[in-house]
Amino acid sequence: MRMITLDTSGPVCGIALTEDGALVYESMVLNRFTHSRNLMPMLEEALGRMDWKIADTDLLACTVGPGSFTGVRLGVEAAKATAHALGIRVVPVDALEAYARPFVAFDGLICPIQDARAGQVYAAVFAGGSLERRMEDAPILLNDFLGQLNERGEKCLFAGDGLSVHEKTIRAYPFSVKPDFAPASMVPLHAAWAADIAWERRESAVSWEKLEPLYLRAPQAERQKNLRELGHE
Repeated sequence: MRMITLDTSGPVCGIALTEDGALVYESMVLNRFTHSRNLMPMLEEALGRMDWKIADTDLLACTVGPGSFTGVRLGVEAAKATAHALGIRVVPVDALEAYARPFVAFDGLICPIQDARAGQVYAAVFAGGSLERRMEDAPILLNDFLGQLNERGEKCLFAGDGLSVHEKTIRAYPFSVKPDFAPASMVPLHAAWAADIAWERRESAVSWEKLEPLYLRAPQAERQKNLRELGHE
């Protein structure tokens, strides 16, 4: 079974091709161009290098958020359009869970974060060894999140692209148990991590009509509009 996995949820644009669950191709791009300019040329290159025809794809996977509103929407819409055209199904993948995936063997709590601006992060908590959820995805003030983790008194590993913004603050926090951090090379999300999750959950694939982005809060423009209507701006 051939599967294409797309990730545009964060700063990196990524594509993974897998065959019967095995990774055969992966590409990641972080440059001055937007995901809208990178994604389709990357997909064409991936298919060409592997001598795959898009029509031979059996399954799609896509990170559906949380993350950048524009990026998430782009990836989801690309997956929906491709799945519709090919008549195949799509496996939605939670981006925070994908960030936690490579650290499954960690003996403690895995805490992926994404920057949500204004001192907030999108965060979740998973148990090492099983990736069982210990906290659902949520937008939360970073200091509140750190305080909640500290109260647990367990060893934590921080991961996710939010580290590029918040690692210094996290390291300065007075944890009772010193935390660990993902190495710099594993801070960006790899599409292959999402592909692993999607392959394991391939039976839960949905039709293109049912694929929806995972937004934890309204887009900034909508929030500003609501504030204006309330007379707060």
